[in-house]
Amino acid sequence: MNLQARFRIPGVTLTALLLASCAGMDPMIAAPGVSLRNVQVTDLDYKAQTFLLGFDVTNPNPFPLPISHVSYGIELDGMHFAGGSTPSAFTVAAQSDAEFSISVELDLLRTAPQLLYVVHDAVTRDIPYSLKGELGVDIPFAKPLAFETDGEIRLYASKF
Repeated sequence: MNLQARFRIPGVTLTALLLASCAGMDPMIAAPGVSLRNVQVTDLDYKAQTFLLGFDVTNPNPFPLPISHVSYGIELDGMHFAGGSTPSAFTVAAQSDAEFSISVELDLLRTAPQLLYVVHDAVTRDIPYSLKGELGVDIPFAKPLAFETDGEIRLYASKF
């Protein structure tokens, strides 16, 4: 066996082992729990409405989760309310909870008139919500961590 072949076999084996360990990393990271804590109306006029969405995150892992971005979609009472992706830079401590907020500007009069009634009702009663999305983590080779939660929420007005 020549010298080149002698180094090629261990190199291929090492590369295969590294790829296998990276591919298996995601099951080692438990998905965090994410829930919608509150929806607050921060500005309201005829052209746009601004909401502050508050979220709770629970990290079940024995190591911190450095979050790099959040992608989300929210339904209120079965209707699409808000969604998007935003860069974020926060860390959820090991086996701990954290909070984060996202400001969202919507035009409910133009995009979903029926949702305007849901938002109006949500000030006086709890309404069902559905939350789906992903948390991007700043861990090498880790894929975004998916989350999905259902619950009930009430909207709060902060400036009115």
